[in-house]
Amino acid sequence: MAFSETDELEPGAEEAGPPPEESSNRTFLIVAGILGGILLISLLCFAAYMLFRYPRNKEKIEDQNATAIAQATGTALSESLKRTQEAALKPPTRTPVPPTNTAAPTSTPVVAGLATQTSSPTLDPLTATVGALLTQAASSQLTSTAAAAQKTQQLPTSGFADEVGLPIMIGLAVVLVVVIFLARRLRTAG
Repeated sequence: MAFSETDELEPGAEEAGPPPEESSNRTFLIVAGILGGILLISLLCFAAYMLFRYPRNKEKIEDQNATAIAQATGTALSESLKRTQEAALKPPTRTPVPPTNTAAPTSTPVVAGLATQTSSPTLDPLTATVGALLTQAASSQLTSTAAAAQKTQQLPTSGFADEVGLPIMIGLAVVLVVVIFLARRLRTAG
C-alpha cells in the first residue's frame, strides 16, 4: 500500500504537534548526580578495602605458606632421620670383591720439590654422622622449598577475581543492576 497526498491523516494528528520541551535538564542532572555519587562511594569503599583488609589477607596467606613449608621440612627431616636410623641398625651386606688383574708396579722417577705433605683429618664417627644428617636436612629443605615454589608457580595468576576479589565484584553487580533500573525508569517516564 503506497501513501499519497490524498490519504487522510488521522483526526487530531495535526493538532498534537511536538511534545513540549523542558526548559532545564533537571532529570539528567539528577541521574548524573546519583551515578556520580554511586561512583564516588564505590571508589571510597575500594580504597578502604585496599588500605585495611587486603594487607591482612596477604599477610595471612604468607603465614599459611610459611607454615606449610615448615611442616614439609619437618616431615622430610624426620623421615630422613628415621631412614638413617633404620639403615644404621641393619647389618652391612658384604659382597666379596673379585680380584682384579692389575699391572705390576713400575718405577717412576720422583721429581724433587713438587711433593707436598698432606694430612687427612681424622673425623669422629659421631661428628661425621651428624654432619651427614645436617647435609641431608639442608638438601631436603631446598627440595621442599623448590617444590612449594613450583606448585605456587603452577597456579594461574590472571583474572579479575584473583586480584580484586569477590566483594568488589558483588558491589559492581549491584551498581550495574541499579543503573539498569534507573535507565528503564527514565525511558518509561519520558
